Amino acid sequence: MDFLLNPNIAYLFLLGGVLLAMMALVTPGTGFFEIGALLCIVLAGYAIYNLSVNWWALVILALSIVPFVYAIQKPKRELYLALSILLLVIGSVFMFPRTEEQPLVNPLIAIVASGLVTGFLWIAVRKSLEAAYARPSHSLDRLVGQVGEAKTKVHEEGSVQVDGELWSARSEKSIPAGSAIRVIRRDGFILIVEKNG
Repeated sequence: MDFLLNPNIAYLFLLGGVLLAMMALVTPGTGFFEIGALLCIVLAGYAIYNLSVNWWALVILALSIVPFVYAIQKPKRELYLALSILLLVIGSVFMFPRTEEQPLVNPLIAIVASGLVTGFLWIAVRKSLEAAYARPSHSLDRLVGQVGEAKTKVHEEGSVQVDGELWSARSEKSIPAGSAIRVIRRDGFILIVEKNG
């Protein structure tokens, strides 16, 4: 486990852990991001415990989650997302100070890794939030009033074709297969229909 005591490796695990934790907040329940974040943070924690660290940078890193959580609660808060990413980059880059026995995090590694994390977080979080707050594009209410065809006998149950799709249907009166129907309302995913004409 001595390779974890290299500040560059510890920096990458720390950055990866925070990145995965933020992704877990945006897409909860998958388990993948949560397990990955826990593993990376444990490995980074081992390095932090054994290496000298700037505690103020660790505090800045922890504070980066506050504007992130605020940013994901509602759309159109890109300023808070940008602030969170900035705090994440600053906190992680300055986490490990230069000492006689410990080198500083390689600036090239810090620039490349921070740039990749920034780009990924910016795109992934914004797209995840857009998807979470998007209105459904397929509203079932638009089926009410449309005309279709009974594919089976419809009464207590049956099938109708409306708007090019096959739906479960019910009707108050028996409707023979092949009859034209009109949707009068819906009950969940079941269309309530009547004979048309």
